[in-house]
Amino acid sequence: MKFSVLASGSTGNVIYIESRQARFLVDAGISGKQLTERLQQLKVDPSTLTAIFVTHEHIDHVKGLGVLARRFQIPVYMNESTWNHLPSSVGNIPEPLKNVIETGAALELEDVLIECIPVSHDAAEPVGYQIRHGRETFATVTDLGYVSSRIIDQLQGIDTLVWESNHDVEMLRMGTYPWNVKRRILGDTGHLSNEDAGEALTEILKGTGENVYLAHLSRDNNVCELAHLTVKNILEETGMKSGRDFYLWPTFHDRPTPLQEVKAKVKA
Repeated sequence: MKFSVLASGSTGNVIYIESRQARFLVDAGISGKQLTERLQQLKVDPSTLTAIFVTHEHIDHVKGLGVLARRFQIPVYMNESTWNHLPSSVGNIPEPLKNVIETGAALELEDVLIECIPVSHDAAEPVGYQIRHGRETFATVTDLGYVSSRIIDQLQGIDTLVWESNHDVEMLRMGTYPWNVKRRILGDTGHLSNEDAGEALTEILKGTGENVYLAHLSRDNNVCELAHLTVKNILEETGMKSGRDFYLWPTFHDRPTPLQEVKAKVKA
């Protein structure tokens, strides 16, 4: 199984995943034109996509959904509440392309198993996704205000994880956002800070060489290097070593990450 984070951040979020038999997206939060261009950078023809899975209805996760689905006749999966709260700008998605996946349920798509993980965010019924292909495990969990014990239990020992590290608390508090926006971001249905991200990872990672891609970084209230350093320091305080027991990687709002293989690790 291989993947690329095509875009990540408040301006748009998309992940491309492929196995031997399936090619699909998690979210489609940039324009249809940008989506097509970034897939083509990976030498992926959008018409070969098997499905699009949606985490929640915010525009930075569905901006190009309607255009892409209609143009290439791609089946779309999300829970019922998210279907009911899609913004009108997405446009009509033909009924034959609409599919419902219940939160907490798992769905087989060709040779992969995809499971919805409930998260806490200010959306109708937001989720993350965990994908299994044989022994390989991949998950994407962003847009959450706190990390539940269920998430920790489910993700323990994951091979590759796309994980939110949205903001530095001091940068957010001292920044120009209105207080009501700051309060939303800091709340239980907002976003994880760098510190939140690191602390949760101390419970998720087993130190078996997991790969973690820090995602959904705020362009106004975070810096890639600061997120990396904060998370790295928190993890290394537990005795784990970066570059040996775990690996941290950046994601970008304006370009895809290289297409990488998800490699199954020996679980501790």
